[in-house]
Amino acid sequence: MPRFLALLLAWFTLLPAFAAQPNIVVILVDDMGFSDIGCYGSEIPTPNLDRLAANGLRFTQFYNTGRCCPTRASLLTGLYAHQTGVGHMTESRNAPGYQGHLNERCATIAEELKPAGYFTAMSGKWHVGQEHGVTPANRGFDRSLNAPAGGFYQAGSNRAKLFLDGQAIANDDPRLPKDWYTTDLWTTYGLKFIDEARAAKKPFFLYLAHNAPHFPLQAPADEIAKFRGKYLAGWGQLRTQRFARQQELGLLDPAWKLAPRPEAIKAWSDYSADEKDRFDHLMAVYAAAVAHMDKAVGDLVAGLKERGELDNTLILFLSDNGGNAESGIAGRTEGNPANAKSEWYCGESWAFLQNTPFRRYKHFNHEGGIATPLIAHWPNGIKARNELRTQPGHLIDILPTCLEVAGAPALKERNGVAVLPPEGRSLLPAFANQPIPREGLYWEHEGNAAVRVGDLKLVRAGRNGPWELYDLKQDRTELQNLAAAQPDKVKELAALWEAWALRAQVKPYPEAAGKKAKAK
Repeated sequence: MPRFLALLLAWFTLLPAFAAQPNIVVILVDDMGFSDIGCYGSEIPTPNLDRLAANGLRFTQFYNTGRCCPTRASLLTGLYAHQTGVGHMTESRNAPGYQGHLNERCATIAEELKPAGYFTAMSGKWHVGQEHGVTPANRGFDRSLNAPAGGFYQAGSNRAKLFLDGQAIANDDPRLPKDWYTTDLWTTYGLKFIDEARAAKKPFFLYLAHNAPHFPLQAPADEIAKFRGKYLAGWGQLRTQRFARQQELGLLDPAWKLAPRPEAIKAWSDYSADEKDRFDHLMAVYAAAVAHMDKAVGDLVAGLKERGELDNTLILFLSDNGGNAESGIAGRTEGNPANAKSEWYCGESWAFLQNTPFRRYKHFNHEGGIATPLIAHWPNGIKARNELRTQPGHLIDILPTCLEVAGAPALKERNGVAVLPPEGRSLLPAFANQPIPREGLYWEHEGNAAVRVGDLKLVRAGRNGPWELYDLKQDRTELQNLAAAQPDKVKELAALWEAWALRAQVKPYPEAAGKKAKAK
């Protein structure tokens, strides 16, 4: 009872009074680096996201899991991904934490909010086990238009598979816009579902999960053309410029150093004019995909405003992992990037820019893999405007935040099966610039692992890699490894990680498909 009263007091202290339960919109983008939008240092114009940040909050130390499927599982359930059965991707790996789909021991935000009277909707990329029968329609969403996974932008792609409320539909279904592009399609249906919620006189929860800017990178030709030539300065100079903007914006401590270019990535000056032109074209396509995504965010915000819903809607915007180095140093440029059949990947060289100022990329648990922008906008509920929040946060905090905002208790069971309580903490104290008390934050993906307690972070690359120790208050870019100087602290944090790994179903580790998992 004292805890309940304290939470109730915090609610009335932190938030102004409003007449109705707030709406909630969570926007997740795909494979976008920490520095890829204007309000986090980018040269890519993102005026709509910048406007949300200027009228809300930006978190400087918010984290994802470093990969798409685990991020979606954690975001939806408030649990660490392995606890939901999605510790890797959607293939079964014959271990409890690696079943490849949401299990019965977790409840989604949609399932949690429906008893509180919410209309629940989803549009976009699902990727938490549809091939195993787990769909938005049977995990709490009243309405959904979704793709089981990503990998496409346009109606003409042979990868494009769409499901409306759990039922497969053709890419040219008359209910869909002609010649659709996913970034616009998801927004169109998001607003359609919002209209249905309003007709039902219910508050709404919308989970809008963009494909952009995941490979294969595609965008309209005229939009790509706007960025041609803007990347001929190369990743080194542009990274330095982003770093300077981040410092000006207050996102980084002036004492932190920019992580240097890895040896594997060539200096820009080592390339010929033709090679530079190809790389410029590649990043221009990526920039066009990001800019178009920003326009879609603007369309959604305008739609909320026109409907009189913007002020009482909490909008959270974030990315599922850091910039993606897949396809190597050179990236890939196959076909015409305005065409649905093309295959364009940024590769490691441009991912180095996207993750400014950090080290490493998607897949890894170093900051470049797991740091994401988080913008929070809620005129009726967040008093601050254009402020930064430095409190560390994680995807596991999204569900508890939604529950507290909605005034909904966490479910104890679903379909007669007990569900795990959320691991995360509500972000509402951080909205009011108060601390978020917690023991620590944890990560594991493909053997990459990390634990953060306070400002200390223990991290390793690979299951057999050595532990590295960093003081993120002094060295957020992870350049000064303290492991040799503080072996006792390494041992202490490693023990915490091991205990979590056993509790959270990281262990037993998975074996190859078809083999039994062994504890190691």
